[in-house]
Amino acid sequence: MNRRTKATLEDVARLAGVSTATVSRALSRPDLLQGETLARVQGAIAQLNYVPGGAARALASGRTLTIGAVIPTLDHAIFARAIQAMQTELAASGYQLLIAASDYVPGLELAAVRAMLARGVDALMVVGADHLEDTWSLLVNASVPVVLSWSFDARLPSIGFDNHRAGRLVADYLLGLGHRRFGMISGHTRANDRARMRVEGVRETLAAHGLDLPPSSVIETSFTLAGGRSGFAELMARAAPPTAIICGNDLLAAGAVLEAQSCGIRVPEQVSIAGIDNLEIAAHLSPPLTTVHLPTTDLGRAVADHLLARLKGQEPPARMELPIDLVVRRSTGPAGP
Repeated sequence: MNRRTKATLEDVARLAGVSTATVSRALSRPDLLQGETLARVQGAIAQLNYVPGGAARALASGRTLTIGAVIPTLDHAIFARAIQAMQTELAASGYQLLIAASDYVPGLELAAVRAMLARGVDALMVVGADHLEDTWSLLVNASVPVVLSWSFDARLPSIGFDNHRAGRLVADYLLGLGHRRFGMISGHTRANDRARMRVEGVRETLAAHGLDLPPSSVIETSFTLAGGRSGFAELMARAAPPTAIICGNDLLAAGAVLEAQSCGIRVPEQVSIAGIDNLEIAAHLSPPLTTVHLPTTDLGRAVADHLLARLKGQEPPARMELPIDLVVRRSTGPAGP
């Protein structure tokens, strides 16, 4: 069987009506080309099925046109939305996104960061501010742009949300409904500053009103529906169960709502349940879930724009806090007698 002759750089240039230098620029620095020229080159590349030699291109340009993202898990829609937005934005500028998940294990995150940098990514995103010291050393001393997301830390440019305020927003609202007995279902707070800050936001808000949220009233579990169900069952089995349960994310809250239904406990008449994230499922639960909206799609775009700007030699703001707000639905109501 005859093989087709592999397309060359010259073939692409001839078909696009540009110089080989312009084709090289389209491959290594697409941000420097006008839209029409870039479109012609990309069209010729697609028509000829041209695949550039990665090593040669990287050697010539000093770039691999790849950006890394190390996230806690691929099994959560909140990260998927941000990654999708980030990938779309990067692809429009000719960059590919490499993704690694640490499964909330600090040692795996360290290995992923080290591997990304060893592969020669042009820039890197990490999630949160809880990292091993060895990981921090790699991030702070990296020769490529690095941005921290979902949280803030002065050691790195950061784009994220005020997770402490997310907890406060929910607690304040439920206090206003007359609730005085609270429980919380949280993800594991060790090595997860986002989960920890949400718990602290709730606890400090309650304390300001003379109420306590002892550690025994905070159930730490996996960020899953099953975790939400088991956490709800444990809280409601107590002699004086809470009238309001705040969940560290919407997946836990959805599990709590499902468990309440299976136990015949009415939401919100007997217990109010609230989450944090505003996932798509939140509006479709029965009853629909009160939650805090985190603009994760905006975060993904902002991270991509930040890294692209730095790769162009620009200096975007070192800190960007995205706005969050409470979304009130029918899973919360006035405290019962």
